[in-house]
Amino acid sequence: MSDHVHFTELPCSDGVNKIAVATLDNPSSLNALTLDMLTKLKQQLTLWHDDDNIVCVVLEGAGDKAFCAGGDVRTMHQWMRDQSAQQTQEYCTQFFTIEYQCDYLIHTYCKPIIGWGQGIVMGGGMGLYMGASHKVVTPDSRLAMPEVSIGLYPDVGGTWFLNRLESGVGMFLGLTGTMVNASDALAIHLADHLVMPHHKQQLIEQLQIADWQCDDDVYEVVTELLEGLALQVSSAPAAQITPYLGQVRLACSADNIIQVLDNFQAIQGEDKWLETAKANSKMGSPITAHLCFRQMTQYSDLSLADCFRLELNISVRSALLGEFQEGVRARLVDKDGEPKWLYPNVAAVDTEVIDELCRSLWPSEAHPLAELGHY
Repeated sequence: MSDHVHFTELPCSDGVNKIAVATLDNPSSLNALTLDMLTKLKQQLTLWHDDDNIVCVVLEGAGDKAFCAGGDVRTMHQWMRDQSAQQTQEYCTQFFTIEYQCDYLIHTYCKPIIGWGQGIVMGGGMGLYMGASHKVVTPDSRLAMPEVSIGLYPDVGGTWFLNRLESGVGMFLGLTGTMVNASDALAIHLADHLVMPHHKQQLIEQLQIADWQCDDDVYEVVTELLEGLALQVSSAPAAQITPYLGQVRLACSADNIIQVLDNFQAIQGEDKWLETAKANSKMGSPITAHLCFRQMTQYSDLSLADCFRLELNISVRSALLGEFQEGVRARLVDKDGEPKWLYPNVAAVDTEVIDELCRSLWPSEAHPLAELGHY
């Protein structure tokens, strides 16, 4: 199995600057992120960040099916199933620490990063993509945070970026795991630019000949190029979520998770995507539902760094709890589609379990992400 990240530096016409390209290449798993891939990506992005000759980074996925379908949860499942709790904790701490450090680096990068979100962008792929300064979708893009179906929760910075969408939208996406098409992604601000897939090479060539030395705002250079290509878009999918935003906002305004999920079932409409969203929220993990509701109602004011610190606690504890293991087994390993959740419904969930999942595993000074925001 190929699970690599390829790095390329393309010379600019001024003979000094370069355009950096990082390509996620794990085609058998739709470019899902392994620990090795994340480690290499973080190392290279750090080098490019400190290289004055690199003026812009393009982050893409190999092939045309996906930018990135998520993290390598199948390997995590093997650890959760076959290893001791201590070994599982050590592995998952290492994986999520590297992943969140990489996500945070992209969010705080001091150079333009173009996230080329062609095809599927889900889970861990959203973690990389949402930090990019210029988030590109193509007409076939499908974005989602589907963790409710595997017993995890919207991590990889979801506590941060879902809370910065229009009121109720982030909660709806997290509780339903619904796929967002390119038109809706632009409308709800998950994406910045819609570009045709075959214009990617044209974009890179334009980046190479741009006058980087004479422009004080390198971000504006990238924005103008992408806006120019957006004018050449010949097709876009019909909006799905946007017409329902009023109902979504109202549904998510309830003051408890039980009522929110009941409100979802009452949303009026017969569209197939809406039926799927309702089914996902009904059949998803009750623990995930509680975690997502808490993310959107109690942690919306956290800093970016604190969001990642919180998420590392929850993610590692989730790996030890059993809900995440069972969700991956049912959805991705055995594929029987019948996860046996720890609780039969959201009303039965012991809130002390949710409290424990959110409690830090480490003293603040010993937290693996203690340095985020304090370099």
